[in-house]
Amino acid sequence: MGKIKPFVVEKLKQQQWMDDHELTAKYNIAETCCASISIQDLKALSNNQSIESLSTSRKLTYGAIPGSEALRNNVAKLYSQSGSPEISADEVLITPGAIAANYLVLYTLISPGDHVICHWPTYQQLYTVPESLGASVDLWRASEDKDWLPDIEALKRMIKPNTKLFIINNPNNPTGAFLPHYLLEQIVSLARINNITILSDEVYRPLFHSLPPTHPTPPPSILSLPYTRTIATGSLSKAFSLAGIRVGWIASRDPTVLKACAGARQYTTISVSSINDQIASYALSPDTVQNLLARNTKLAKTNLALLETFIEEHTSVCRWVRPKAGTTAFVTFLKDNQPVDDVIFCETLHKETGVMLVPGSTCFGDGHSFNGAVRIGYVCETDVIKEGLAKLDGFLRGGYQDIPFAP
Repeated sequence: MGKIKPFVVEKLKQQQWMDDHELTAKYNIAETCCASISIQDLKALSNNQSIESLSTSRKLTYGAIPGSEALRNNVAKLYSQSGSPEISADEVLITPGAIAANYLVLYTLISPGDHVICHWPTYQQLYTVPESLGASVDLWRASEDKDWLPDIEALKRMIKPNTKLFIINNPNNPTGAFLPHYLLEQIVSLARINNITILSDEVYRPLFHSLPPTHPTPPPSILSLPYTRTIATGSLSKAFSLAGIRVGWIASRDPTVLKACAGARQYTTISVSSINDQIASYALSPDTVQNLLARNTKLAKTNLALLETFIEEHTSVCRWVRPKAGTTAFVTFLKDNQPVDDVIFCETLHKETGVMLVPGSTCFGDGHSFNGAVRIGYVCETDVIKEGLAKLDGFLRGGYQDIPFAP
């Protein structure tokens, strides 16, 4: 395995971008998780107050290595779709977050000389890890002028005899777009014809809060489409507000994939914490999960409306494609219709106002694309985004004029 590139969302110009900024930010509107909750908050959301979220008398063993049956059953229910075969608990493997789930899948499937095609822009892990494993990676580029939808004809042209894996991120980080049902069907058709596996990072599913009239029904998980060689990853961090328990999963109808991933995991984490497993089981239980998602969907709609008003009031200096799902928006900042240097913009904004954003050109574009773009995480506490946008408004009326254009 070759040396892996620095993770620039976390590491930027020798800084740990998220680590160095999020704990000192007064107004963190870069966060990608729905506003976090406590165990007490979680219990308050449950319809059954007689059940405890955590047993303090249970022995702290490794627990069930693939994850408890209760948790795997509850994860499987997230993928139940009318007209599609149900996912069983045996088709779910619990992992320490989605980042571990993705890594296990990639480590298990990818070999030197393989070719991978990755939906882009997206979370850097999804294309950097395959490269580190010796694969060549081509980026299936989505464009802002097409509402962040990639072109299926471009995907067809990218396929090679050694293409091993399609990677998609649906809903997408950082754009908040999603791949609609018809496009997923086209992707599956190409994969089937060419014997290619599909990995779908669905960590922001099922937070579809702004469905357009043209696509009024949420798109299905990749697992709901009629193709066995599909893999979905997810977690409790983003749509479920529980990043602190570090629980994610791999789900697939292909038993060979799950068996191989489980074998690879023996060299790393073995299992997840049995305490975290209990809390996750409670969060995804029928008594709790719908209330939790309703809370976060309402929060997303409320805060997105605030962000939309802000954008509409500042059209001379910013543009966007309004996100339809997930927790993030990709907003480009301009002066005289030219993009600004988003890294300097984010650094200066944080220093002068305490507002935290993530620079898009470096964290998502390798320094060559998305000049002027920043990722805004808007499903934080409503007071935080209100105050953060007010500070950003003040900066745009003052110090913003000193921000240079993108190089």
